[in-house]
Amino acid sequence: MQLSVIILNYNVRYFLEQCVLSVESALNTIDGEIIVVDNNSSDDSCAMIKERFPNVKLIENKENSGFPKGNNIGVLVAKGEYICILNPDTVVAEDTFLKVLAFAKKQNNLGIVGVKLIDGTGNFLPESKRGIPSPWVAFTKITGVYKIFPEAFGKYYARHLSENETGKVEILVGAFMLMKRDLYNEIGGFDENCFMYSDDIDLSYMALKKGKSNYYFHETSVIHYKGESTIKDGTYMKRFQEAMSFFYKKHFRVSFFFSIFMKMGIVFFLLVKLFQGKPKPKSSPDNYVLISEDEIWREKLKNKFQTPVRIQDIFKSFSENSVSEIIFDQNYLDYKTIIQAFEINKNKGFTFKILHKSSNFLIGSNSSFDRGEVVKI
Repeated sequence: MQLSVIILNYNVRYFLEQCVLSVESALNTIDGEIIVVDNNSSDDSCAMIKERFPNVKLIENKENSGFPKGNNIGVLVAKGEYICILNPDTVVAEDTFLKVLAFAKKQNNLGIVGVKLIDGTGNFLPESKRGIPSPWVAFTKITGVYKIFPEAFGKYYARHLSENETGKVEILVGAFMLMKRDLYNEIGGFDENCFMYSDDIDLSYMALKKGKSNYYFHETSVIHYKGESTIKDGTYMKRFQEAMSFFYKKHFRVSFFFSIFMKMGIVFFLLVKLFQGKPKPKSSPDNYVLISEDEIWREKLKNKFQTPVRIQDIFKSFSENSVSEIIFDQNYLDYKTIIQAFEINKNKGFTFKILHKSSNFLIGSNSSFDRGEVVKI
């Protein structure tokens, strides 16, 4: 078997359904399998998988085992030569795995491959590629100094590569990590003692310590609804500090300067947030355009939103003055076309949602600060 895709789920039933639908399409011409590990969800995630996707391997944990252990459990039953750790709040294109596997097989000393991640508004997520977070690098990240002087202080987000350039990087994000199963097992998988935010950093660094090369691959885009574009607060900063402390204690000597850098960074961050205030949420759409040929869905959406819904072909240009939200019908369009449309039309005042095949819900984001929204029809 070529590929095992491991998806760890916890209480995100609709995102999980969306993710598995896209992964099924992407494995259509690949000898692969989908393994869903559920961390004791209280929603109907498991029932949905059993009903909609009977060929998916479902592991039902009796407790929330956390990200590292949950993924390790999934890899334990995997049969693929390669594995892909994939978040449930992602959408892959039909050719994503074909492209990444072809690239991976050409590398002589392969570590981990990551891809170009975009958020629900079509914007690039910089955590797609990162550098080793030394105390100074972590300080420039936590304070936001890298945004002011990206060329000088851009190592955290691996600024030596543009978002549209494939190449070697040190650290990849756990939302999408493809590697050989043998290497994952040789490393020991995710460290189950890891704090949140350090597990993917640790796994990436362990691959480097084995003499392997990690790569950022830009030739396919994957939607990730819960990227670092989500709102950050004091809790996030505390967890980030804990993650860095774990990483340094495991691999380096924790210095006095680390503690100083982290404390200064958190104080600076909180002061900036105090003056910035909270981001303004995007207002509700005034009107809708359905990219489809289905008049029945147009009527359903019209009744749901209590406003006219216009049907349009995707190859016609969108009018920025008359369109607020674009709804892509996946019964009519493939995921690759939808993802490309997100990127082409980003930052033009539109919001995007996807209507999924044989489903009765929409998923999308109204701004880069949203974690993603489910609208039941």
